[in-house]
Amino acid sequence: MKTIEEIMDSSRPIESIIADLKQKSIVVRPWSELEKEYDPKLHPVMTDKSYVDKMQGNETIKMSRITMALQKLSVKRMSELVFGIPAKRVYNAEDEQQTRAVRILESIYKRNRIDAVNLDRAKKLYSSCEICTIWYAQEGKTIYGGEKSDYKLRCKTYSPKQGDMLYPLFDDFDDMIALSVAYSRTMSGVKYNYFETYTANEHMRWVQDGGGRWSEDMEREVIFIEKIAGAYTHRDEPIWEDESSNVFEAEWVLSRNGNYIRKNAIPNWVVCCDMDELKRFNHEKEKSTNARNVLYYPKDSKVGYETWNQSTDAIKFQVDQIKSNFFTNLQLPDMSFEQMKTMAMSGEARKMVFIDAQLKVLDEVGVWQEFLSREMSVIKAFAKVMYPELAEAFDALDVEFIITPYQINDQETTIKNLTTACGGKPIMAQRTAIERLGEVDDADEELLLIQQESANALEEGFM
Repeated sequence: MKTIEEIMDSSRPIESIIADLKQKSIVVRPWSELEKEYDPKLHPVMTDKSYVDKMQGNETIKMSRITMALQKLSVKRMSELVFGIPAKRVYNAEDEQQTRAVRILESIYKRNRIDAVNLDRAKKLYSSCEICTIWYAQEGKTIYGGEKSDYKLRCKTYSPKQGDMLYPLFDDFDDMIALSVAYSRTMSGVKYNYFETYTANEHMRWVQDGGGRWSEDMEREVIFIEKIAGAYTHRDEPIWEDESSNVFEAEWVLSRNGNYIRKNAIPNWVVCCDMDELKRFNHEKEKSTNARNVLYYPKDSKVGYETWNQSTDAIKFQVDQIKSNFFTNLQLPDMSFEQMKTMAMSGEARKMVFIDAQLKVLDEVGVWQEFLSREMSVIKAFAKVMYPELAEAFDALDVEFIITPYQINDQETTIKNLTTACGGKPIMAQRTAIERLGEVDDADEELLLIQQESANALEEGFM
């Protein structure tokens, strides 16, 4: 395999450089396939060319099309279970320098709204199977953790879900030596294709014009942090795994049943008459309308029914069973309003419902911890350049990422358990409780008022 220096040799043709950078050893399903499962508007019931509207005279009979966006729902559910409770970063700061470093790192995360970024990245990973986040510095005066800096640190996430193509390049030891992103932009009605590459030493971007010719879009930029300024991760399959065919079956069942309902739910107006009258009526051109069907029978005829009675139990059972299996097989809770309101449970019992989902999150923790740790090393590398006097502190700082699966918290039960464990003694200072409640602006002032009221009540008691 060529080294990254050989691949990025500027004397080589651009097409050859890009071809080598596109040598992707990781195989994931293309978004063009996944989107057909993720987007309900692209499901077979909406796109099947044999399932089309029909013409009846001058009237168009619309075919019923009912979709179930369970794939999209599973992506949202999994993302919320993993990052609904924000990921925590635990540091081992041992001196004042490292404490300053912690404040800076946390300020960088806060400025970049990392909790919202994590939720967004999870949705992209669980639907498109791969993501990468690039970090970059912009010139500008700012303050992180009370420390002034001449640079602002920003991040951008790329995903096939938004039209990006990701090309991580690994060497023979499975170390990533280049991270490339291909994307398109339209300017003044002309579409341009871009190919952007990050290595440990340089950053380069090429552009392809409408004629298919590649050219350099920027001068080669030196990477001063001496490592790839981004993190990449992937998964073998989307979070809904192999459940799409079952969802499609439920959609067909509901849609076909909708056609029957539309056709047969119109009331039948039955006319019983003599045979002579029936013959006369039969020769007349009688029209059925959307309001009712007009049926003629001999006077003494007997009919089985005048209105359509459909048994929906079998259809409801099949659809409900498919939906139930979907959540069961994926270890995801069905937290819809309709489902939760029918579950008469205590807070402790509701926690038990989430056990399977929490085990599912544990399967995902390893991938995210590796990704977030890689990202932290990139941020620390930037911070070392931005704050050179704290370089050793950033290097010595160990960080552990804790991902807590989402669960229902029953505060009353927790307080009772902790109080019992403490022998009935208080488990929290009064001021802390006031501050945690968050109903007043100044906890100290509120505590003072409470103490004064207690003192006044005590004085009145002695009078």
